[in-house]
Amino acid sequence: MLTALQRHLTSVFLKIFWRDRRSIFFSLFFPVIFMTVFSFANSGEQDPISVGIVNNSSSAVATDFADMLIANPLFDVTVGEEARLREELIAGDQTMVLVLPEDFDTNIGNTTSEINVVVDAAQVSQLGLIMPLLEQTLLSIEREFRDIEPMFSIAIEDVQARSQRYIDFLLPGLMAFTLMQLSIAGSGFNIVEYRRKGILKRLFVTPIEPRDFITAIVLARMAIVLVQLSVLIMFAVLLLDIRIVGNFFAYYLVVILGTIVFLCQGFCLGSLAKTQEAIGALGNIVIMPQIFLSGIFYPIESMPEWIQPVAHLLPLSFVSTGMREIANAGATLLEIYPSLIGIMVWFVISFVAATRLFLWKEVAN
Repeated sequence: MLTALQRHLTSVFLKIFWRDRRSIFFSLFFPVIFMTVFSFANSGEQDPISVGIVNNSSSAVATDFADMLIANPLFDVTVGEEARLREELIAGDQTMVLVLPEDFDTNIGNTTSEINVVVDAAQVSQLGLIMPLLEQTLLSIEREFRDIEPMFSIAIEDVQARSQRYIDFLLPGLMAFTLMQLSIAGSGFNIVEYRRKGILKRLFVTPIEPRDFITAIVLARMAIVLVQLSVLIMFAVLLLDIRIVGNFFAYYLVVILGTIVFLCQGFCLGSLAKTQEAIGALGNIVIMPQIFLSGIFYPIESMPEWIQPVAHLLPLSFVSTGMREIANAGATLLEIYPSLIGIMVWFVISFVAATRLFLWKEVAN
């Protein structure tokens, strides 16, 4: 239960925060710009993969193979001479060139016939997508050639269509980054500013207890963060057609827990720093690595293996992962318990550090 003093301090801090209109504007402006740019950049359909085919075989099997690739909407197939297709590959007009051997027909069913795949080194990353499709096409041709029925077929039932756009992946991470930045700035920078202006010294000689001060500033900043994130979510859902699949209560619970963690970290930084320059430097040390290592803009699994264990342990990783699983996969709180455990561990660490470092008596001396 909040005391009257804590409620009054909370309203005072809300008024102070609200007067900083420029900070409020830019904290909303940049996330909106990010979401809008990425939404338009990924609104179009995926372009087909350009593949050139050099058919050195006169067999019907080779012709069927080329026709099946041509009929596949994932490929933009060009059949032509090897020299010309190699030039187009070097020029960047082709992703890869397939050279079908002369014995493409006779070896099927006996020994493996080798298809020469000519690829630009810059396009090697796409082989993981293209090669399974090519192998499936070859398997279908072999079954027809040898008159073998497949052992089983796969029926895909789409029980719930979910968008796979990059903007849907980006939104939860961007929200997590926004709440981290707002929280650290709202507590750390404000503590340094209050110290510089002598506000903490004046409060120290009043009946206000440290717990009243910390509770009020946490509640006030929490309200600011929730309002700003709600505005961003409404913008994303209503104007950018982004879907939040999971429960909004679970989503906001992760937001609240993450905000408390980063507010405590902000108190730690504000207690360590004595000037605005120092808090800016310390803030960058905490914020910048997490921007690039917490899976905000791309999955942690795509990072080098040696850095992934460290990335998974960062507080922003737990927050963004929990928010993303709820928003994109519809996960429940029980299903994201690893993220919740990580958030709670960081909460304990940050809270203990904040209470140990934040001492008013040192400020009053």
